[in-house]
Amino acid sequence: MEIYEKKFGILSNGKKIKLFTLCAGDLKLSLTNYGAAWTSLIVPSHRGGRDDVLLGFSGVDGYLNNGQFIGVTVGRFANRIKGAAFSLNGNTYRLTANDGKNNLHSGPRGFDKLLWKAEAYEESDGVYVRFELESPDGDCGFPGKLKATVTYGLTKSNEIIADYKANVDKPCPVNLTNHAYFNLAGEGKGSILLHEVILHCSSYVEVDRRAIPTGRLVSVDGGAFDFRARKRVGASLGILKKGYDHCFAVDGEPGKLRPCAEVYEPASGRTMKVFTTQPGVQFYTGNHLNDVAGKQGSRYVKHSGFCLETQHFPDAPNQSGFPSCIAGPENDYREKSVFSFSW
Repeated sequence: MEIYEKKFGILSNGKKIKLFTLCAGDLKLSLTNYGAAWTSLIVPSHRGGRDDVLLGFSGVDGYLNNGQFIGVTVGRFANRIKGAAFSLNGNTYRLTANDGKNNLHSGPRGFDKLLWKAEAYEESDGVYVRFELESPDGDCGFPGKLKATVTYGLTKSNEIIADYKANVDKPCPVNLTNHAYFNLAGEGKGSILLHEVILHCSSYVEVDRRAIPTGRLVSVDGGAFDFRARKRVGASLGILKKGYDHCFAVDGEPGKLRPCAEVYEPASGRTMKVFTTQPGVQFYTGNHLNDVAGKQGSRYVKHSGFCLETQHFPDAPNQSGFPSCIAGPENDYREKSVFSFSW
C-alpha cells in the first residue's frame, strides 16, 4: 500500500490545493482537498488492461469551474430543497435558489466549492484521506456551526470506503454524499447505456416535473424504475425521455450497512457493488452533461457517466413522512458507504 501527495494547484488567496493518490489492492484512487473530490480511479479489466473509470478533469481549473458537480463531496444538504426554504422548530430558513426556484446541493457555494483540511494515513487494511471542514452558523442559510469529517479510503480488498460524520450545535438538516460519475468501460469511452444495473430498491421517491418530491414512495414493480433484476441502463429510457435522476429507497433498515446497487460493464467485465447505511440512493444517468471538457481530451456528453449518490431523500427538511435528516447537538450525523470492485 502506498500514499502519494503533491501540489495540484493554488487558489487566488494563495492557499495550496493538494492531490492525494492512494494505492491498495489492485486499485489506485486520487482525491483533491478542493471540494473533497474524487479525481480518478484506476481499475483493471478482465482483458488485462487498466482504465480510469471516473469522469473528471486533468487539472485543477476543471474543478474550480465544475458546474456538473463531478466527483465532489456535496453538503450541507445534497439534492433539492423545494422553494429554497425549510422550517424547523418554528423558524424559517431561506437558502439560495440555484435550480429554478429550488435549492440544489446547498447552493452556489456549498461544500463542493471549498478547500478542506486533509490528512492522509495508513491502517492495517488500507490507506485513507481524512477531510475536515468547519461551516459557520448561517452558512448557505443553514442554522448552526457545523464540523464535517469525511474519510475516503482504499482497502486491500479493492473497496472504496466512504465515511461521513458531522456535528452541529443547533438542529439542522444534514445530507452528505459524493457525486462521482462512473463509466466502468473507462472515462471518455462512450455512453453508459449498455451498463447493466441492479438496484436493491423496491420503491422510489415520486417527483414532480421540477424534480421535487410529492411526498409519496411509489413501488417500482414492473416499470421503468424496476432494477431489482439486472437490466441495461438504456432499456427504459424511451419511456423516461431524459434519463434517470431519481432517488430510490434502499431496501432494509436505514442506519445499517446493506446492499444498495450493483453495476456490470460487459466489455471490461468490471463490476461495482455499492453498500450503504443511507435511506436512499440517487441514480443519475448524466442527463445534463453537455460537451464538458474532461480528461486527456475527452468530451463528456449526455449519458457519458452515471452517479449512485447514497443519501437521505431530497427535500427531506420539508417532508415529515421521510426519514429524518435533522442532526443536532445531541444527534451527530453518521453515515457510511462502500464501493467494491471486481473484474
